[in-house]
Amino acid sequence: MKSKFIFYIIKKMFKIQLNKYIYNKIKVKLKKKSYEIIIGNMLLKSNIIDLKKIKKKNILLIITNKKIYNLYINYVFNFFKKKKIKYNFFIVKDGEYYKNMDTVNNILNHLLSNNYDKNTILVSLGGGVIGDITGFVASIYQRGIKFMQIPTTLLSQIDASIGGKTGINHKIGKNMIGTFYQPIKVLTDTFFLKTLSKKELKSGLVEAIKYGIILDKKFFFWIENNIYDLININKKKILYCINRCCKIKSYVVKCDEKESNIRLLLNLGHTYGHAIEAFTKYSKWSHGESVASGIIMSCFTSESLNMFKKENTKRIINLFKILDLNIKGPINMNPIDYIKYMIIDKKTTSNKIKLILPTDIGKSIILNNVSIKTITNSINELKKYKY
Repeated sequence: MKSKFIFYIIKKMFKIQLNKYIYNKIKVKLKKKSYEIIIGNMLLKSNIIDLKKIKKKNILLIITNKKIYNLYINYVFNFFKKKKIKYNFFIVKDGEYYKNMDTVNNILNHLLSNNYDKNTILVSLGGGVIGDITGFVASIYQRGIKFMQIPTTLLSQIDASIGGKTGINHKIGKNMIGTFYQPIKVLTDTFFLKTLSKKELKSGLVEAIKYGIILDKKFFFWIENNIYDLININKKKILYCINRCCKIKSYVVKCDEKESNIRLLLNLGHTYGHAIEAFTKYSKWSHGESVASGIIMSCFTSESLNMFKKENTKRIINLFKILDLNIKGPINMNPIDYIKYMIIDKKTTSNKIKLILPTDIGKSIILNNVSIKTITNSINELKKYKY
């Protein structure tokens, strides 16, 4: 009787510990290389993360930037020390501007010069830029080595770290060089968000709003009702938001890993947005601001085709206003500049621009061969829009 009581207490204590650290585990189910996303607060302080795929023979190379290294070296060090896992760090420069072949070559030179072999596991510790670079290097080094994601920004936690898209930018176009290559695990720890700037946080919330617009009406309404709590990183609300986004994306990736149909919907606003980023040389406009601007242009495009209601566009604009985002696009960027980059977007085929357009809150479609005139009118409409 006494032993049963002790077992009950231990079980209850474990549940309390589990709830303290972990909000959810989401399985990204794929035909090959399925993996888990573990979501929670203070995850790297817990003892309940399963890293069975990392063996004694493995050595980790953690790719990060100087800012994250200085902020979280002890937090990360203690986690891997407890796991008795060997690791080293490699520091890359921070920012979308450095998501290029020069950075990839620097990492490859380090790997080759230090005799890293097939037992190496790369770990991305950072936002979407570092995640994309790390995954890309992992996919090409010795024809493929393992990698793991520890996303530190909201944008990477809800979007970039999931689904295996890797790559780098070219001065002519964004994400034009890359691979599909899945991680072995994603550890999403909201502890990292505490040092995130408001601008970066709001940039990430754009992607959350995108999920609501394209696929989940109830989630969009929930964001409307909780936007201020999300901006202020309310623990419960931000965990729910991340969890919901990860569930949506993992489902979409399961249905369409290589982006041949439904996964294209996740690109709402990105064709316009990537044009802005390429035009500004990946240095002046954040990804979130660029995509927010692109989403509104997509709404105007859909309105002009009588597929989307103006009041829905206003609701979306209102959310972006609360986030204090500049959604009007660069002042010096004209329609011809947009078209120049949109025509070489990776979704474009035979010079026919493909756009993702909302048809209602929670519904969207893929539209091929949108006319240049319709696109130009949408760009001009946003430029003159007063809000």
